[in-house]
Amino acid sequence: MRLKPGSIVTFLCLSATFSFVCFTAWSRSGGSGLDMYQSQFLELHQRLLYAEKENKKRSRELSIVLDAINRVIAERLNSTANHTDAMKWKVLNLTSKLPLHLTNIHYYLPHLREHENSLYPNVVIGQGRTGVSLVMGIPTVKRGKQNYLLSTLNSLFYEMSAEQKNDCVVVIFVAEVNAEYVNSIAESVRTRWRTKQNLDYSFLMLYAQPKGTFYLQLEDDIVAKPQYIQKIKNFALEQPSDEWMILEFSQLGFIGKLFRTKDLPLIVEFFLMFYKDKPIDWLLDHLLWVKVCSPEKDPKHCEGQKAYLRIRSKPSLFQHVGIHSSLAGKIQNLKDKDFGKNMLHKAHVNPPAKVTTSLRIFQHYTLEKAYEGMDCFWAFSPVAGDYILFTFLQPLKVEGYLFRSGNMEHPGDKLFNTTVEVWPAAETELLKDAVGHGGKVNYQTTKDGYLKIGTFDNGIAEGIISPSVGKIQAIRLSIHSDSPVWALLSEGSMLCGKKSTLLNYVTSCIRKGSSMWSFLIPVHNYC
Repeated sequence: MRLKPGSIVTFLCLSATFSFVCFTAWSRSGGSGLDMYQSQFLELHQRLLYAEKENKKRSRELSIVLDAINRVIAERLNSTANHTDAMKWKVLNLTSKLPLHLTNIHYYLPHLREHENSLYPNVVIGQGRTGVSLVMGIPTVKRGKQNYLLSTLNSLFYEMSAEQKNDCVVVIFVAEVNAEYVNSIAESVRTRWRTKQNLDYSFLMLYAQPKGTFYLQLEDDIVAKPQYIQKIKNFALEQPSDEWMILEFSQLGFIGKLFRTKDLPLIVEFFLMFYKDKPIDWLLDHLLWVKVCSPEKDPKHCEGQKAYLRIRSKPSLFQHVGIHSSLAGKIQNLKDKDFGKNMLHKAHVNPPAKVTTSLRIFQHYTLEKAYEGMDCFWAFSPVAGDYILFTFLQPLKVEGYLFRSGNMEHPGDKLFNTTVEVWPAAETELLKDAVGHGGKVNYQTTKDGYLKIGTFDNGIAEGIISPSVGKIQAIRLSIHSDSPVWALLSEGSMLCGKKSTLLNYVTSCIRKGSSMWSFLIPVHNYC
């Protein structure tokens, strides 16, 4: 057992005192007072245990005080740096936060008394940030066939602004006891699923409670709609009363539930009282029943009272995408009907063109269907030398372009080391001067005569095409290195006409019959 310095000093002092008392008593009685010595030894032993217990108690109290101080400092720093309308969300109910007490946990889980650090994370990796508006909690465990955690995180951070990133904290709770798995997320054994899941949620809530004003419960196999943080803030601020306990942003289970962090100790204590009996979302409903329902009233009255505490937002902001449950062998196809369809592809009226590609097509998701707006285009991982080619039946005057790879569900599946190239319908004198004599538009040429007009940067390629190029016969996306993942192209547009703004470009394209187009090359085998 590892002893603290205070415990060692206490033990040495008591031991020395005990030895002196024993020696004195022995010298006076000649060794006949054995019962008296045993009594004194037991008394000293009890004192030592009491001193050790008090030492641990003071250490825990000091830790709580330090956490509170750090939280106050962080809140004050944020309050002086941010004087926007969003501060109303920031400080809502902040002054009524309650300190976190864990004393009752040992009543419901008495076996934890034998493990001093059982209520503290075994491994903590992070920056220790506090004082934010929103804390998002994501428990994760090992799944037998597929892990959705990275896809979930990509969806949450997709299109999130820098200000929103600075005002939120995501706590990922690896709910496993195997140290090797916690560090590598590689392997572990899962038992007693429902009971352990309830305890996992409770532990995560208690850990996240002092970090912010609001707590959002998520899971590790979801996708989020764009601007979900701002939509959550707006909905919270629109509430006419502060009597609510839960704001729901998904109708499924325990996903997308927003709580005030000051309410979490009460909620967790209720969970711990009945964690062996029912799943977490059922317990949450029972908690509301206990708070506002009366056995003397009918169920309709009860539901009306609970509606003041549990308020639903539509449409849903989070969708469950996982198929393989963390419970071995279980398949779950849960979908939130209020979420709507994911915009994995967007149809456009495109100019007549012949489309070809060297990419290996997956099943029936062809490039032709994508170009016509009928379906997605799916292909396997690109390799160096692959291309996507659009040859127009009639040369077009194109002034700008935009290609965006990756989307909400797969933001990491982008085109890398890929260039945008055009084939001019005719060589102009201006183009000869620009290319041949180092003019202002010094486009590089490929071996087969295409002009390199742009490249993908962080999954996006956009730019203006010089008038020196003239009308364009074809546009090609050329891939110059192998990719370890499938690619996804979620948006593509050609800007035509004489106007300079994007809106006018699009309008001009539609008038001339050469509108924007888009298609997808997804990263997984479902659209």
